[in-house]
Amino acid sequence: MFATPAFAQNAAGTAGAPAGGLAGFLASPLPMMIAVFVIFYFLVIRPQQKRAKEQRATIDAVKKGDEVVTGGGILGRATKVDADSVEVEVAPGVKVRALKSTLLEVRAAGSKPAND
Repeated sequence: MFATPAFAQNAAGTAGAPAGGLAGFLASPLPMMIAVFVIFYFLVIRPQQKRAKEQRATIDAVKKGDEVVTGGGILGRATKVDADSVEVEVAPGVKVRALKSTLLEVRAAGSKPAND
């Protein structure tokens, strides 16, 4: 009538003990989480870091005469470049100072716009 410990054990003689070693590790959700993170790193994080590094280098290399686009969408030509700011001429005689960190794009002097 009552189940004895002998009936509760499986063929190996253990009563539902988790598998040890590599088999126990592979049966857990941890390897799948690690695999997803590795794939996420190589497909999303790494390329984004590379693009950010390239943009930072381009903005740091801005020089007088380059055409720039600010974060607010202002297009102009750099007339004066300091360590952390740029003076942008948006129209003849109209100059605006902008922080280098707000620049989105820098085009070399005399280059054609990307959409032409």
